Amino acid sequence: MIRHDGDMSARVRAPELRGRGWLNTGGRDLKLADLRGKIVLADFWTFCCINCLHVLDELRPLEEKYGDVLVVIGVHSPKFEHEKDADALAAAVERYGVHHPVLDDSELDMWQQYAARAWPTLSVIDPEGYVVATMAGEGHAEGLARLIDELIATHEAKGTLHRGDGPYVPPPAPETTLRFPGKAVLLADGNLLVSDSARHSLVELAPDGETPVRRIGSGERGRADGPAAAATFSEPQGLCVLPRHVAEVAGYDLVVADTVNHLLRGVRLSSGEVVTVAGSGRQWRASVDDHAHDALAVDFSSPWDLAWYDDKLIIAMAGIHQLWWFDPIKRTAGMYAGTTVESLRDGPLAEAWMAQPSGLSVSADGTRLWIADSETSAVRYVENGVLGTAVGQGLFDFGHVDGPAESALLQHPLGVCALPDDSVLIADTYNGAVRRFDPSTGQVSTVADGLAEPSDLVLTPAGEVLVVESAAHRLTRLAPGSLSAAGARTVGGPRRRTERKPTDVAAGEVTLDIVFTPAPGQKLDETYGPSTRLVVSASPPELLVEGAGTGTELSRRLVLNGEVTAGVLQVTAQAATCDADVEHAACHLTRQDWGVPVRVVDGAAARLPLVLRGLDA
Repeated sequence: MIRHDGDMSARVRAPELRGRGWLNTGGRDLKLADLRGKIVLADFWTFCCINCLHVLDELRPLEEKYGDVLVVIGVHSPKFEHEKDADALAAAVERYGVHHPVLDDSELDMWQQYAARAWPTLSVIDPEGYVVATMAGEGHAEGLARLIDELIATHEAKGTLHRGDGPYVPPPAPETTLRFPGKAVLLADGNLLVSDSARHSLVELAPDGETPVRRIGSGERGRADGPAAAATFSEPQGLCVLPRHVAEVAGYDLVVADTVNHLLRGVRLSSGEVVTVAGSGRQWRASVDDHAHDALAVDFSSPWDLAWYDDKLIIAMAGIHQLWWFDPIKRTAGMYAGTTVESLRDGPLAEAWMAQPSGLSVSADGTRLWIADSETSAVRYVENGVLGTAVGQGLFDFGHVDGPAESALLQHPLGVCALPDDSVLIADTYNGAVRRFDPSTGQVSTVADGLAEPSDLVLTPAGEVLVVESAAHRLTRLAPGSLSAAGARTVGGPRRRTERKPTDVAAGEVTLDIVFTPAPGQKLDETYGPSTRLVVSASPPELLVEGAGTGTELSRRLVLNGEVTAGVLQVTAQAATCDADVEHAACHLTRQDWGVPVRVVDGAAARLPLVLRGLDA
């Protein structure tokens, strides 16, 4: 077992890689002995996690640059029940363009062997089979490159580095009209526009939802503006048709959440021409206030869905657990709701907490904005400047349970669709279902199930509902009458909770230590203020007597309530670094959110270390 206790001086042999099976290896089971002589990067991820998806994107340049010496192994350690399904994992590996071997760690055995405490966690194994670095969160690409360069120099000199091809074997290319469609929107002429996410493009379909009319985007991953056939996207998701008077001034009709590019793109529907309208293209790394900023200069983080509400375009900024706004006429953008803390807390917009908001829809009267808050398995709403929760209980509670909203459960919903009767349909993605919440009765019911990862819903003028059935690569019509009271069903499925091995901690005073070592060639950077930041809270709040709140030190004295036997410590840490002793030094931000399950036990440890970045001395 690798201990994350800040003592990185002892050489630790990497535990053997074992799991239920392998993907992207041509059917071969890999052993660490097969990888001896290579630098191995084990990426502990789960496909629901936006931070894990960010890391996949950060690793792509490293895989290309160091392809003859570096082997990335994705160790998929699931959070949700649906993610334990082998077919769902195979679909996710294709959906997100994972071009390296993936180990199916369905029972979290490797997660425990490598002492991971957060998604994502990275472990670097040297060519002799020893763990030389462990890091949590995102933002490590530059540091990894420096570490890899050091390992190459060291092991070439020792003769222990072996260059050559790695074990990745690509699967056969599929043939379907759509590939993992994400979101869809109805156009004025009755056609449908769909974000064809895995093919990095938009597809216009006839009203039947099946017949292709045209494709916008070349299908290659990129961020080029231009004509429909030449423009490029990177895993686009949300779509929003602008009000006509806004479109006339802005010069484009539709906005696309170009998710992995961290951009908003405008599309002129008459020609299909694409133009970048918001986002610098850099991923968000620092806080932004709610004031207006130049839309093309501000950094975004995985915009996932869009909706026109409160006379502005609202953005579900999944990557930092917030809502943002964009004004296409003034060409400005800013923060709308959320603090970047990943959790569930209602209240005024500037104080509320969200967790990966991924779907938006506006009520028929325009007063309420519905939100699919995916990581809390919740449906939230904005009304009168306050964020509330309609359905959902928190980051770790999920299931398929209908009935009163206060006890109903969802599983990682990605889409919502407001209906004219003020109820809302929910694309309950990991339950493979369409659910309905009726505010007038406070009840949740099941409209349809047996679907393949539904991710969005579209209501037609005729009252039909089309479901974006993402993992089936198609749009599906709900059966007639399914929205009626007679068509709905009440499901009493299992109530589930993400179970991870809790950490035993002592009642009373406990020291929380965030272990952070700057990457080789970097130093802590205080150019724009304190270089580190630590935010701590607890669920239930009563667990934490003292120590909650925000500070600049990476060590914090906590006082735990001995009368609360168990709970979750929610910790967010970040560290800013810059290149040391070089002209035009680049700056970097490392960040991670932890939800650490703990048990309060007499005589247990009075120190809780969490590794943000640790290096073997």
